[in-house]
Amino acid sequence: MPRCIIYVDFPCWHPVRQRPLRVRGRFRTFVRSHAFPSPPVSDPSPSSSDASPPDALVIIPTYNEADNIGPVIDQVLEQSPPLSVLVVDDNSTDGTADLVRSKKTDALDRVHLIERSGKLGLGTAYLRGFRYALAQDYTYICEMDADRSHDPNDLPRLIAPVREGEVALAIGSRYVEGVRVINWPLSRLVLSYGAGVYTRAITRLPLLDVTAGFKCFHRRVLETLPLDRVNSDGYAFQVEMHYRTWRAGFPFTEVPVVFTERTEGESKMRREIVVEAALKVWELRLQDLLGRL
Repeated sequence: MPRCIIYVDFPCWHPVRQRPLRVRGRFRTFVRSHAFPSPPVSDPSPSSSDASPPDALVIIPTYNEADNIGPVIDQVLEQSPPLSVLVVDDNSTDGTADLVRSKKTDALDRVHLIERSGKLGLGTAYLRGFRYALAQDYTYICEMDADRSHDPNDLPRLIAPVREGEVALAIGSRYVEGVRVINWPLSRLVLSYGAGVYTRAITRLPLLDVTAGFKCFHRRVLETLPLDRVNSDGYAFQVEMHYRTWRAGFPFTEVPVVFTERTEGESKMRREIVVEAALKVWELRLQDLLGRL
């Protein structure tokens, strides 16, 4: 299958640009009617950011990502303000956990590792990471892939609107202000963009990149949502978290990012993941209509 580099930023007549304009309009109204409290203002001492431990945690699930995890952790640790990293490893057989442990030696207080007994899935990995982050009192909790499809240099742009109290969730979007993907087969782009159209039609979720896995939550969102009811995986997990956040009344925004297809390791995409997501949107909508969300 031929691959392509797609980076579209056409004027607003382009169909991908038309939708964000409506979404942003709805979002502004949504934020005004559901004001999210701003964080308390701290003493602007020049040394305060250096003296304080990181208040943001980046959760990275892994399974056989030895080729990627080292550089990803290094880039996350280079960001400013400082960030912490939590790797949730599903018993990788390629030494991924060993590489993370070596990084812990270099940055003991900022690199954390949870090792699970087997390949238990993306959704449960993130839920385990969320509970860890809440227990450790992190305020800003990020999701990011280990395969270098997400650029760690975009993390400050995702955290900033949440830190400033503008929104409770900032989502790194491939489809706001154009289409921003590199080295995807055309079939994958059609599937991903089509999933957004399908999900919005059923759920009315005002979001362009419904399956995005690069984002930052304020801890208040995760404290509020019934995480014990979240039972999906893969794409479906991302859709469910977005939908529950929206229906709980939290404001969110999409931040444009460039998504780059992995160059090392194997893709975790499977047919079962797509089918689960297709069915999950109907389940969410029905639960919502019955008041059982």
